[in-house]
Amino acid sequence: MRVYNFSAGPAMLPEEVLKRAADEMLEYGESGQSVMEMSHRSKEYGEIIASVEAKLRELMAIPDNYKVLFLQGGASSQFAMVPMNLMNKNNKADFVLSGQWSNKAYQEASRYGKCTVVASSKDKVYSYIPEIDESKLDPEADYFHICYNNTIYGTRFTSLPDTKGVPIVADMSSCILSEPVDVSQFGLIYAGAQKNMGPAGLTVVIIREDLIGNAMDITPTMFNYQIHADNGSMYNTPPTYGIYILGLVLDWVKEKGGLEAMKEINEKKAKLLYDCLDESKLFKATVSGKDRSIMNVPFVTGSDELDAKFVKEAKAAGLINIKGHRSVGGMRASIYNAMPYEGVEKLVEFIRKFEAENV
Repeated sequence: MRVYNFSAGPAMLPEEVLKRAADEMLEYGESGQSVMEMSHRSKEYGEIIASVEAKLRELMAIPDNYKVLFLQGGASSQFAMVPMNLMNKNNKADFVLSGQWSNKAYQEASRYGKCTVVASSKDKVYSYIPEIDESKLDPEADYFHICYNNTIYGTRFTSLPDTKGVPIVADMSSCILSEPVDVSQFGLIYAGAQKNMGPAGLTVVIIREDLIGNAMDITPTMFNYQIHADNGSMYNTPPTYGIYILGLVLDWVKEKGGLEAMKEINEKKAKLLYDCLDESKLFKATVSGKDRSIMNVPFVTGSDELDAKFVKEAKAAGLINIKGHRSVGGMRASIYNAMPYEGVEKLVEFIRKFEAENV
């Protein structure tokens, strides 16, 4: 029996995608082989990777002057790749610290140049998105970095500051494909695939062409965006199966109506859960107001014992991986694209049942 998996990542995949992958596991098309076994230099695989890029460009309306790169190393490798490739004019960058991942990106980039924290929500355990005073932004910064959706803390950006032409770099690991975004507002978008795009091991980078080609001299060959752009993400063996699964996920998103439809159902799921928590006398969402993520919903009872009991009983009820991150505690429901509305309904039912039995 399949459970409802609320893991923050690796996260659940659409059942239709898993079934199609299973059907094609032994033989893809008439190739006589699994995609897992294919040479990345083969004609068959060349067609797969080209079609996946075309599908992503169509769904996200990626402009022609942006490159799409399929890389390895997770979003964490981007913490070094971004400064090595972009911090190349004035050797400076601005950061908003809205959680653990933006903090790690800031710390890593600080090894390669002068990094300035222009806003932070650390004072309240990153439970809100800090206001950004645009007068504090450095017009000479080589880029401005944010984490668009904060997986651990359940917050998200709902607007972007005017950076006066400084390229905005966004980590979108936990929200990419969840709603439409205007790619042209960003210089670079990066995302680990294991939340909304596919299995762990694939990282997608969407980068404006003028930001490619000026990597620092110390940049390892494998960390140079130019190398990957010039070689169509095939300088070395890419994560071939992860890219194939991304293609199946993109087909699924398109069949569901595209990113506008994803946004509509994601907002509906999030509203159902937040309304339940806001009405509860026992449970409380840790984020309030406009900053609430529609992908990750942390909540607590205020009692470590009750939290642990909830997690244990939820698992027995088929609602798994709902324990919160250690830095926040409590519970966290990650309700990515693949989580069906019925899964959130089941969670809400369980929350109400648990409250009735424990208040």
